[in-house]
Amino acid sequence: MTLQPALPIWLLIAAGVLVITATAIGLLRRRAAIALLVMAAVLLLGALVRPVIGSEQAVTRVAGDRDPNIFVVVDRSPDMAGASIMQARSDIAALIDRYPGARFAVIGFAARPSLDWPLSADTWSLRPLAAAIGPDETAAVDSANAGAAATVLRYQLIGATQQFPRARNMVFYLGAGAPESELPPREFALPDNSVDGGAVLGYGNAGVSTLQTVADQLGVPYLPRDPDSALEDQLDADDVTAGEPVATRQAASGFELYWVLSGAAAVLLLFALYQALRELRRTRLDRVEVSR
Repeated sequence: MTLQPALPIWLLIAAGVLVITATAIGLLRRRAAIALLVMAAVLLLGALVRPVIGSEQAVTRVAGDRDPNIFVVVDRSPDMAGASIMQARSDIAALIDRYPGARFAVIGFAARPSLDWPLSADTWSLRPLAAAIGPDETAAVDSANAGAAATVLRYQLIGATQQFPRARNMVFYLGAGAPESELPPREFALPDNSVDGGAVLGYGNAGVSTLQTVADQLGVPYLPRDPDSALEDQLDADDVTAGEPVATRQAASGFELYWVLSGAAAVLLLFALYQALRELRRTRLDRVEVSR
């Protein structure tokens, strides 16, 4: 068993002293409610120490400052309806599998952009959202803009660079190139050296020139998606180096006991509340008897 304290040791020691003091008071007053509260406090302290049965490395992983930030820009215009959006969903899932330790952000766009998923390492919750991404039914085909997400992506990159200056930023643009749009695409004017990798993934053959321009602006390669090939086979092998360090790829084989201790503490708190209400009721009944 190993310990992974969630708070500084000195703070846990101070809390322990308070618990001991409360225990002494409870014994002197002989009140069951206080005794139960003390026991619950002891269990909560144990939970904060975070005992782990198993490997010391096998604790819940939190994305570090060197793990990559991956921005997925998804075309949700009617041009992506049908097989294209289905393949895009599969490709997003493949990116999550390829970079399991990364932080992800999803930016959708048609005529206007939307931040569908803010930058987060919670890929478990991201998967159902990615599986449900679909075309914007309210957008007109001729109003789609291949560069609609330019401003949102720019500020997302600026924020990520400030928050995680040691992390690499990767951009994967998934789109059809808005081939039927009557509007000129907006330019991706991103901060210098803000994109360290990624790709423009093209779906269909009608908007190739626009997608190539987007790739040049982002500084990433353009990859036309082959419906019969896996994304892994088309991505440049150099992108593998943008994944998280090997040292953080520990298997989560340990068993954390904090939730067991927290659950037991919750049960004791309920009993303490019951005892307190019972004593309060008894005190009121005694006062009524005395008043008679």
